[in-house]
Amino acid sequence: MTNPATFAGLDPTTLGDLLRVAGSPGFDRWQDQIRRTGGCADPIHLRGWVVHKDKVTGETLHRYTTEHEPGGRLRVACGNRRASRCPACAWTYAGDTYHLVRAGLVGDDRRDIPATVRDHPRVFATLTAPSFGPVHNRPDHGACRCGTRHAPDDPALGTALDPTTYDYAGAVLFNNHAGNLWHRFVNRLRREIATRAGITQRQLADTARLSYGKVAEFQKRGAVHFHAVIRIDGPEGPETSPPSWATSSLLTDAIRTAVAHSYTSVSVPASDDQPARTFQWGRQLDVRLVKAFGDGSDLTEQAVASYVAKYATKAAENTGTVDRRIGELSELDRHGVPDHARRLITACRDLDRLYPDRRLWAWAHMLGFRGHFSSKSRRYSTTLGALRQARADYRAAQERQALRLEDREPDTVLVLADWQYAGHGHTPGESALAATIARDLQLNRETAREAIRDQLDDEREC
Repeated sequence: MTNPATFAGLDPTTLGDLLRVAGSPGFDRWQDQIRRTGGCADPIHLRGWVVHKDKVTGETLHRYTTEHEPGGRLRVACGNRRASRCPACAWTYAGDTYHLVRAGLVGDDRRDIPATVRDHPRVFATLTAPSFGPVHNRPDHGACRCGTRHAPDDPALGTALDPTTYDYAGAVLFNNHAGNLWHRFVNRLRREIATRAGITQRQLADTARLSYGKVAEFQKRGAVHFHAVIRIDGPEGPETSPPSWATSSLLTDAIRTAVAHSYTSVSVPASDDQPARTFQWGRQLDVRLVKAFGDGSDLTEQAVASYVAKYATKAAENTGTVDRRIGELSELDRHGVPDHARRLITACRDLDRLYPDRRLWAWAHMLGFRGHFSSKSRRYSTTLGALRQARADYRAAQERQALRLEDREPDTVLVLADWQYAGHGHTPGESALAATIARDLQLNRETAREAIRDQLDDEREC
């Protein structure tokens, strides 16, 4: 078991429960289950059985039941992508996102994405929200408008300088329509690319394809913005070469024009005391080339994939809001939600009756944002589903080997199963133990990664 000093700061109730779990007869098997989930913070509990039979003879090849498991339950990973809810499962999700984004940058032979995709025009773009009022910040030079030089961890950062004039309603309505704004941007971008190539949009579809992978991030002020890898392929996707006129500079210029174009906007009608609004992207736009090896100004492929993966597991929690749906405003007191986030959440509640089709109150914990945090165009690269299936197939092969069924053809084995949901989560003591298991697993991964890097560095020197 982990060093007892790890649990020195636990309250007596949690510590007592931890000792109960550690002293139970099925503790070793419980640990094994939690390790198999990666140290999941909120595992799903299942009851049931599975039987493997020979289809021809009816012989039982293997039988498993949860009757002999700790508590009569099998624990499986929750799969939550939010790092605030389950760091272990979020780590897996981030890893999948990393490989998805990286495959679209460097290729992946296992998924029919050729390495020649590196030669396609591609950029990393950040599209931001407009201003809804001045906020406390850390400018590159000088102090904040309030006269203070804020520390990087100052909780005042991102909050309104004057809450009475800040447009909280506008901020949450922008978040709510950000997905629509992105789609308008992509449509306009195709038109701008076609214009620069001297062809029509229909001709563009026959000669080139626009591909992208993007992730949403919340700024401290509570406004969502998007980071995206944007690429020009041939008409069939990454396996075909783009036309000769497709260059990174053409793509960059088209992006800048599409972002600023009046077509790339979303209108919200007036309602009661709310004025009509037209939302466009903010003036801050960053478009940078993606290179195999950086030169100080350009981003590397690995840096871009790591950056996108990092934000794929985060939501609005860095603004101080909660990571689950809100039933009543009184819950904000219990969770200690700061004033700026509270005002944004309150704006969602107040606007919900004015724009019922936008479901602002249902998404108040996301400050109005209701889109996907990570998404991609159809032919950008592989899919999260394909990556999960590959992992499932690998685990299935491991299981077949452990059961000594690897010599049998899969279609000759009949699998019968019956599973029932039996709850989720940990007791306080189990939670503390699971957290240490997750940390140990993470440390082992980092150690192995460092060893591989050192080995590669040694090989390069040789």
